[in-house]
This record gives sequence, C-alpha cells and structure tokens, in this order.
Amino acid sequence: MLKSKFMNKIIAIITVCLLFISFNANAQGPKYIHMPEHDAKAYYFGLSFAGNYSHFQVKPSQSFYKDNQYKQILGKWGPGFNVGIMGHLKLNSFIDLRFIPAIVFSEKSIFLQKYNEEQIEVKNIESIYMNLPLQLKFKSERINNFRFYGLIGGKFDYDLASNAKSRRADEWLRIKPLDIGVDVGIGLEFYFPNFIMAPEIKIGQGMMNRVMHDSDIPLSNEISELRERMITFSIHLQG
Repeated sequence: MLKSKFMNKIIAIITVCLLFISFNANAQGPKYIHMPEHDAKAYYFGLSFAGNYSHFQVKPSQSFYKDNQYKQILGKWGPGFNVGIMGHLKLNSFIDLRFIPAIVFSEKSIFLQKYNEEQIEVKNIESIYMNLPLQLKFKSERINNFRFYGLIGGKFDYDLASNAKSRRADEWLRIKPLDIGVDVGIGLEFYFPNFIMAPEIKIGQGMMNRVMHDSDIPLSNEISELRERMITFSIHLQG
C-alpha cells in the first residue's frame, strides 16, 4: 500500500510538471511557428534518453502458505536508465507508428522475511534489457509550437543479464530472459527552431512469468509468478 501511494505521488508530480511546462510555453505566445514543414514528413527519427523505476510483482505459490518458511516475499522498486534511437512513421495527421529500440538498465530487489525472524533480507536483481517496443502515437492538433499526445503499444524484452542458464551453486533465484508486455503513456511535444523536445511518462507491464522454477533453489518453490512493472520518464529529441 505504501509503495502504491509513493508511486502515485511520483506520477502526480511529474504530470503537474509537464502541465506547468506546457502552460508556460503557450502563455508566452510564440513569435512564429517553428519547423512548419515537420508535420508533412512521412517519417522522421530521433534519440531517446530516460530514467526508469521498476519492480517485480510477486505472486506466492501454494508452498508459501503451506511451508510457513517465509513470512513475506515482496518486490521493491529500484532505479535505472534507458538509451535508444527512435523512428516515426506517419499513418495520418493524428496517428504515428513509433519504434524505439533501446538498451535498458534496471535494478530491482526482493524483500525476504522468514518466520520468527525480525530481520529482512534484501536480494538485488540487475537487468540489462534489449527493449523493442512498437507503439501507436495519437497526436492532438498542433497549437503553435506545442502538441499533446498519448500512446499505447506492445514490447519485446530480452534480458542480457539473465541467470536462467547459470550453473553457479550460489544462485538464490533464476530469472527467465524473455518478456512480452504492454505500454501506455502520455507526452508533450515542444517545437524549437531545429528540433522537437518531447518529455513523456510511460507505464509498462510485463505479461510473462519471469521466475524459473528450480528444485535446487528453495525460494523458487515459494514464488508462483514474477511479473515486471516499469515506470519510465523520457526525454525524446526529434528531428
């Protein structure tokens, strides 16, 4: 509950900041329209830089309730960052098809607390994703040098740091490398004389169970499912 309230506050603060930037940009009133030819382009490219915050949603197994070995197993949010290139294909005046292949670095944790023990053990999970999202971008009418948009789409992730094939004896949990998920987000576009800056916030939900069950790893028997959720705040620079 506390984690949910914390994330809601972060989303609210970022949304207010985006709206504040938008208000100031339009309140000043531009002297002229920047990049008037851009809307006629059939396609265009750009760069994407982002910070992310992610965690694993943990679903306990039946063994968790029967064995009474662990009191709680919880996913903890952790930070990361993304770097990618982007391509837009114009479908019509209000819809683009967008592809942003990126490298995503993320760090998450699992909180473990055993019965009859007050101490909470924290286990870190580091991931390096090859992220391949394909999205539909729904654009508003351009207002001077400003535009609002929403997006929805799917993504394919491959974790280059996955330990699924590791044979080390000290592995405490094995994580599968593949994931398929969905993205939903909103953003703003600000037109400058030579480029477009687009701050954006996006929520991604993994659909695949990432835990690899292994009889040699007791903890994997206590977890039924691990699914990743990620919140990403991006700055896109488009030409």
